[in-house]
Amino acid sequence: MVSNSTMSGHRWFAVQTLSNQEQKAKSYLDKFVEIEEMGDRVLEVLMPTETVTEVKSGKKSQRTRKFYPGYIFVQMRLYDDDGNLDQEAWYFVKDAQGVINFVGGERPVPLKKEEIDRILKQVTDAEGKERPKVEYEIGEEVKINDGPFSNLTGRIDEVDPDRGRLKVSVSIFGRFTPVDLEYWQVERVEE
Repeated sequence: MVSNSTMSGHRWFAVQTLSNQEQKAKSYLDKFVEIEEMGDRVLEVLMPTETVTEVKSGKKSQRTRKFYPGYIFVQMRLYDDDGNLDQEAWYFVKDAQGVINFVGGERPVPLKKEEIDRILKQVTDAEGKERPKVEYEIGEEVKINDGPFSNLTGRIDEVDPDRGRLKVSVSIFGRFTPVDLEYWQVERVEE
């Protein structure tokens, strides 16, 4: 559960990870927060992601894409009113598998409320939704890869990014016919 609470003395910090080690660092911290009884010092570890859909060779697939590759966000206890981090918590996070360092190094600065609010909103907005890997624009030419109009090409007349749908004009028997399709059913025509 992602919380936006800035409990008294707890703030969000950005932590840099090794390339493609974000999930490993998050899992390690989540596991050892409990084992090392750090739950009062490290409240939450966040790796913001979204689900993206793409079509390769006519097959639809989903994958998780990170909003901030190379970073995780950790909600931690501050040590004093000057905003200094609890040293034990700082070492605990800094020495975790996959972690390089806090953004800011030895004296990390907590994220501003607006920054973490924006990140948390991104996560909330992405929950339960699939986004196409590719964004389309009106007037683009696309090839249909799925359904009764498979292998035909057409021009995009309308784009509905919230629903992931397109209205494409396809020439059938010499007449242009609008066809309602999902993003994953088409691909760009390379020029």
